[in-house]
Amino acid sequence: MTVPTRMSGDRVPRTEGANLADPLFWQRPRTERLKAFAQLRELDAPVGFTPRAGASRTFGTAFYALVKHADVRAASRNPQIFASAPGVTTPEPARWARAVFGNSMVNMDGAEHTAMRRIISRSFTPRLLAAAEENIHQVARQLVDEVGAGSAADFMPSAPARLPLEVICDLMGIPEHHRPEIAAQINHASEHVGVQRRGRARLRVPGRGLRSLARMQIVMAKVARERRRHPEDDLVSALVNADIDGEALSSRQLGAFFSLLLVAGVETTRNAIAHGLSLLTLHPEQRELLESDFDRYIDGAADEIVRHSTPIIQFRRTVTAEYSLGGRTFLPGDKVALFYASANRDAAVFTDPDSFDITRSPNPHLGYGGGGPHHCLGAHLARLEMKALLRELLTRKNIFRQVAEAELVDSNFDNRVRSLPFTFQQT
Repeated sequence: MTVPTRMSGDRVPRTEGANLADPLFWQRPRTERLKAFAQLRELDAPVGFTPRAGASRTFGTAFYALVKHADVRAASRNPQIFASAPGVTTPEPARWARAVFGNSMVNMDGAEHTAMRRIISRSFTPRLLAAAEENIHQVARQLVDEVGAGSAADFMPSAPARLPLEVICDLMGIPEHHRPEIAAQINHASEHVGVQRRGRARLRVPGRGLRSLARMQIVMAKVARERRRHPEDDLVSALVNADIDGEALSSRQLGAFFSLLLVAGVETTRNAIAHGLSLLTLHPEQRELLESDFDRYIDGAADEIVRHSTPIIQFRRTVTAEYSLGGRTFLPGDKVALFYASANRDAAVFTDPDSFDITRSPNPHLGYGGGGPHHCLGAHLARLEMKALLRELLTRKNIFRQVAEAELVDSNFDNRVRSLPFTFQQT
């Protein structure tokens, strides 16, 4: 990799070699990408990258890459300077899309974000969370029963995808007859995922498939109207009957939150589970250790799976005022990318960062964000789902076995698993 240098008159340095704004970089083998990030972490200051001429607009504009753990964490905890608005993904959501579908909480800042997050947090009552935890174990047990009795060869469409979907729908109070449609729309919204190796290069755009989002919001609006008339003990009832600055959540606000919860909650959790199973297959000594005393090691295993795989690779931020961080002075309007996947391999924080070690302690990974106001609201639920499914898969007589290498998707946004071939074997 050639180290970029600032060119006269350029706000963002020109780069050669490993250009994080080039789709070709994200088609490289994962080991090469990790090596490039390691080299970037050795530099004295964050490097800027510019999309090559003719690149898809999905790569957005030029940006600086924050790759060190300390820099990603600091930017995450300083939303006044590193703002989420107008959007944390590329391309940024269009104004008309925000007007039609509502603004996602991940793209909010300041009082707007604080009010929305407060009302959602308060709706997650202890009673609701306790019921959700019990439900997670029941759903995990049922799904593994079904998978073990069936003849499916790919694990991804079964338990990893269905567990978070069923849990979220149960938590929200979505009737059973709506769920097949919701599952279909989630799949449609994410079907064009990753940089394609053949044909026209295409990068995943969170929010692609607006027709699918519209259909999910129609379902949500129906449920919301019913819960306003007849509240029940579920999250939708709590949200539509709560107040934000004196007003109840609108259908658009609820729809935007529901879409975020589904797309983010289902995709990230299914990928974390799949990576976890694959990692335990690749490292049989770690699986043996976990199975030897599941309750003792599962918390550390869950954290190490998230750190090692980092389901969300990056989010963007927009600089609001001149500010110095990590040896670079940023100017208003600069775009920065927070690369969690790089921060979680920072040797300044993690000993032997490329190894998979379920006993790693401490493990201050940034897999759920770098802290601050945008720390993942669903982190607790995601951990519960991961631990419950791993318990069902690893402590039964019919043992889960991965029979071929997992098929990954080339993407600069999420570390997605397309397929995970498996079988169950009698012990």
